[in-house]
Amino acid sequence: MRHDLAPGVLVRNPQAPEWGVGQVQSAIGNRVTVNFENMGKQLIDIDHADLEVVDEDRQ
Repeated sequence: MRHDLAPGVLVRNPQAPEWGVGQVQSAIGNRVTVNFENMGKQLIDIDHADLEVVDEDRQ
């Protein structure tokens, strides 16, 4: 489990940049629910997708 993926953290999915920036809604084990600006709410298995934390100053 990645401790940097807490609720409220902003992330990007580098495998789907068209989704835009998303905000973590929940993180349980390897499953993270993220609400992306262009794709809506997605359940991500972080064993198969490496989410990148977004620096809020450089969105």
